[in-house]
Amino acid sequence: MKIEAITLREIHMPLVHFFETSFGRTYSRRILLVSVLSEGINGWGECVAGEDPFYSDEWIETAWPTIKGYLAPAILGRNLFSATDCITLFSPVRGHRMAKAALENALWETEAKQKKQPLWKLLGGTQPEIACGVSIGIQDTVEQLLEMVERELAAGYRRIKVKVKPGWDTNVLGRIRSRWPEILLSCDANSAYTLDNIEHLRKFDDFKLLMMEQPLWNDDIHNHARLQREIKTAICLDESIRHSRDAAAAIEAKACRIINIKVGRVGGFSEAKKVHDVCQSYKIPVWCGGMLESGIGRAHNIALSTLENFRLPGDVSASKRYWKEDIIEPEVTVAPQGLIKVSDRPGTGYEVREDLIERLTVRKEVLRTGMAQA
Repeated sequence: MKIEAITLREIHMPLVHFFETSFGRTYSRRILLVSVLSEGINGWGECVAGEDPFYSDEWIETAWPTIKGYLAPAILGRNLFSATDCITLFSPVRGHRMAKAALENALWETEAKQKKQPLWKLLGGTQPEIACGVSIGIQDTVEQLLEMVERELAAGYRRIKVKVKPGWDTNVLGRIRSRWPEILLSCDANSAYTLDNIEHLRKFDDFKLLMMEQPLWNDDIHNHARLQREIKTAICLDESIRHSRDAAAAIEAKACRIINIKVGRVGGFSEAKKVHDVCQSYKIPVWCGGMLESGIGRAHNIALSTLENFRLPGDVSASKRYWKEDIIEPEVTVAPQGLIKVSDRPGTGYEVREDLIERLTVRKEVLRTGMAQA
C-alpha cells in the first residue's frame, strides 16, 4: 500500500436522544474522521476521542494535531506491506492511542479493500453474526429509563446495560429487576465510586448482574482487585485496560472476570487483537464497548466482534438508536433476534456516504508528503 494522501475531517452529528454518564450529558458529537488514499482506494477510520478530556486524557483537540504533526507524516509516501507496519512507525509517539487507532484502522480497511477481503476475515474473525446489547444512559426519571428498557427488549437486544452513579444506582437496578427478573442485566459506573463506597457496592450483588463495569478509578487495577474480593458481582474493566499488558496484569491480579475491548481505547485493531488473545488464553470473556460512534466506527466494532472470544453481547447496536441519518449505507440494523449479520463484501461491507459527510464537515485538511492544505 503506497500512502498517497490522508484526509482529516471534523463532522458534527446530533444524537437522537441525549446520552448521560457519570461524566455528564452529551447531546451531539464532534467526530474526527480519517481517510487514507492508497492506489485509488480510500479506507476510513474514526477517532473515538470525545469532545472533552473526561473519559480519557485524549480528546478531539489532541487527536487532530497528533495525527497531522506526527502520525500522518510517519506513513505518508511510504509503501506498507500491511496495516500492521504502522505500529513501528507510530511507536516514537507515546500514548495517543485513540489518534493512532483512527489511522491504523483506516489502513486495515484499505488493506482489506485492496485484497478484496471482508475486514472481519482479514482480522481473523470466525463469527458470521454477532450478538448485540444496548447501553442506556442516565435519564431524567426512573420511569423514563424503564420505558427505554422495555423498548430495547422489544427490539430484541440480548443484554441491557445501564449507566449508574451515586444516587442513581441501587434504586434503579431494583426497579428493573422487579419488572424483569431474568433479563441479562449489567451496569457501568465509569469510575463513579471509590473504596469508601464498598459497603454500598456490596448491595449490587442483590441484582444478579452479569457485571459491574469500571466502578473505581480509571487508571486502577490494584483497588479493583481489592473490591472484587469483597463482592460477588463480576467486575468488568474498561478504562483501566490500555493494552494487552494491562489485560494480563488485571487478570493475574484477579481484578476482573470480564474485559471490555474498545478498539479506539487500546490503540487500534492490532492491539485489540492482542488483548483478545490474552483474555482468551486466560479463559476471560470479552465484549466490544461503544463510544457513540458514527457508522464508520460502528462498522469497525462489528468486524472486531467476530473474533472468537467475543462471547458476550456488546454495545454494537443499530444506527437509528443514535442518529437520525448515519454516514454509511446500509445503516447498521439489528435483527429481531438481537443479532447483526456480518457482510462478506470487501472492507467493512458498508459504503461511506461522502456526500453527507461533506455536508456535515466543519473542518477539513488534506495531508500529502511534504505539505498540508486546508
